[in-house]
Amino acid sequence: MDKNNKNLSTKTADSTEKEVILVKKTGNVVSDKNDKTIIVEINDFKTHPVYGKKYKQSKRYKVHDTENDFKIGDRVTIVQCRPISKEKTWKVLKAVKV
Repeated sequence: MDKNNKNLSTKTADSTEKEVILVKKTGNVVSDKNDKTIIVEINDFKTHPVYGKKYKQSKRYKVHDTENDFKIGDRVTIVQCRPISKEKTWKVLKAVKV
């Protein structure tokens, strides 16, 4: 697999048909102050490769929300898309019921 396309994988059933699997992440909305933009925080537990200790890592993504539907505290699934602005390359796929 090519280093530049590590987030996308393609399968070819026929020579003309390609299936693209995009990156999906699930997190909580922490800010909805911007117009058509929400900020989603994704928490992940990782294990240190040498010491084996588990630690929490969090990352924030700016996500495109065209209808301004989502509010602070909502759990959403986001998917990668074309760049919408300098920092916005994600859009909301669906809301996740808690």
